[in-house]
Amino acid sequence: MSDVLNRIRSRPRGEWARVQRKELPAVADQVVEALQRSIPAMSAFLREIDREDAQWAVEQALLAALGHHSPETKETDAGTGTQADNVTAAVPIDRARRQLFTALMGEEEFPESRLTELARSARWPLPETVRAIALASPSEVPQLAAALGNALVSPVESELCLLIPDPEEDREALETVLRGRTAAVGHTVPLSDAGSSVRWARRLLELTPPPAAPGANAINGGIGTNQDGKVLFVDDHLSMLLLLQDESLACALSSRWLGPLAELTPRQSERLEVTLLAWLESGGAPEAAKTLQVHPQTVRYRLRQIEKLFGSALRDPRTRFELEMTLRGRRLLGQIRRQRTRAGRRARTNTTGVRPLGVAREARVNGL
Repeated sequence: MSDVLNRIRSRPRGEWARVQRKELPAVADQVVEALQRSIPAMSAFLREIDREDAQWAVEQALLAALGHHSPETKETDAGTGTQADNVTAAVPIDRARRQLFTALMGEEEFPESRLTELARSARWPLPETVRAIALASPSEVPQLAAALGNALVSPVESELCLLIPDPEEDREALETVLRGRTAAVGHTVPLSDAGSSVRWARRLLELTPPPAAPGANAINGGIGTNQDGKVLFVDDHLSMLLLLQDESLACALSSRWLGPLAELTPRQSERLEVTLLAWLESGGAPEAAKTLQVHPQTVRYRLRQIEKLFGSALRDPRTRFELEMTLRGRRLLGQIRRQRTRAGRRARTNTTGVRPLGVAREARVNGL
């Protein structure tokens, strides 16, 4: 016990809650073992009940003593006052953790008593808040889950996701643990809203570009490049995720507000779009010229063209807001599509080297 306390106290104070949760199962096991050895009556009592139930009770008592929550009690049968009919059958811990993760996603209704039983079987005390992490690669998952404070781990479609209990707002610590991995960290939410943190972490991971070559430049307004599996945080990309939560709506918004540009050539339309967005973001022609790296007179000439197309609507604050939101969405969609195109090209390049000899010879004969 003293060794555990020393390990907790050796950490920075902000990490005590996470370390306590990580160490509690082992402490509870030691307490139960000590009770069995030192108190004969307690030893006889513990032989009559499941050891995991005893450890769970000790964990809850320790959590309450440490000020995390009130002690949890199991429901008793109204007629007999026994627990036998209400305690679910023992579930292997790995399966219980997966089931608990699924239950916390909120896709199905789970009574609170069922969540409590799953948490007991999973040896995962229910926290007040959680934070999700979506990983592109499942490397060293057990060690990673332990380092993050007894995190729940479960696959969600093609990604591996973790739920961190009662996360500390320490970005540097998370970045250190996740260094070298491509990962998206969700926002901190109440336990009842865990599915939201998982959903937006997965969405950010989906929008994350693959690791880029050294020297690649970030695209203004988006995620940019992902150098060496850099960790991304949902909190840093809330507006982007909001704009791109439904690509079809973003396209509908473009059709609604960018109609005056429809008669122009693609090159003309793109030039006026970037000029209008730079003007809306910066508030003036000289500032927009700096952003676009062109002469201020060039910006003023384009703005006169834009005013002819849009008329007095540009003086309306609501119209300017809608236009800026539309143009930001189009810029982000363009970035995502270019990333997907580059990823497809890399995939095709990787497959050309393993083409069968006969196919390659036929291609040269046909001049392809």
